[in-house]
Amino acid sequence: MFAVFASGSSNDDPLTGLSLGERPSPEVPDGWARVRLRAASLNHHDLWSLRGVGLPADRLPMILGCDGAGVDDDGNEVVVHAVISSPDWSGDETLDPKRSLLSERHQGTFADEVVVPRRNLVPKPAELSFEEAACLPTAWLTAYRMLFTRSDLAPGSTVLVQGAGGGVATALVALGSAAGYRMWVTSREEAKGARALELGADRAFASGERLPERVDGVMETVGQATWSHSVKALKPGGVIVTCGATSGDAPPAELTRVFFLQLRVVGSTMGTRDELDRLMRFCAVTGVRPQVDRVLPLERAREGFERMLDADLFGKVVFTRP
Repeated sequence: MFAVFASGSSNDDPLTGLSLGERPSPEVPDGWARVRLRAASLNHHDLWSLRGVGLPADRLPMILGCDGAGVDDDGNEVVVHAVISSPDWSGDETLDPKRSLLSERHQGTFADEVVVPRRNLVPKPAELSFEEAACLPTAWLTAYRMLFTRSDLAPGSTVLVQGAGGGVATALVALGSAAGYRMWVTSREEAKGARALELGADRAFASGERLPERVDGVMETVGQATWSHSVKALKPGGVIVTCGATSGDAPPAELTRVFFLQLRVVGSTMGTRDELDRLMRFCAVTGVRPQVDRVLPLERAREGFERMLDADLFGKVVFTRP
């Protein structure tokens, strides 16, 4: 079958390890299910894999891709939940210390077929296209959990999203706006701030700009470059929810401000199958849809990787199969 896979890794030039070509069709173990992919979306996780992060050389070649939507062997339209938990794990799978994401230990979704535990299949709502549904399992699910599960913030709260333009950031704006939160964003680029306003953001600010008032919560995906601004932007008792650190993970902690103002710092990683199901139903009911930067056939996947590497994106890159 045709696939896009990591055949090597390089921190300095990650695309040198990106390969496109034929790979063996997967076997289907007991309790697992095959999905014939119709669409799959690109995440920063795929670039990190090509840098060797979480994907050591002894697991190569590895088909990339966490997100996918397609049709199972029974003809059902399904979306793949990307968090693979231990067979004997029960409860919130994001807390399983042995969990992994597709394309870390198990072959991913950038292929004609993918095989996952049957419990990882979620029915695709008819209201969502395959391309739209394929955007949800990683970036959008991460945003859903950050805002609705981990933040403890209610509709009407003012929420600052650092770094408009990325997949998680655009999802946060769209979801929060639809649910009645007042969403503010920061961006290094005025054009990306303007596009966030089109998605439903109430205000857009330059990165690091002083805000007109303090906010109830900050959604952090950037890390070191924005951390100090995030801490200073919060009201007393406010919360930072962090799911990543693309600019570095070791900023000054500013503990004096944290304890004196009784701020909360909450980590969030991916989401559960049930949250993915609720996210898709939320999109179906509200009409909220993922922002898609571009749709490419899987054979042109390198173009999508190059665009992400150049940070020339607003929304998701989606790869399709016939």
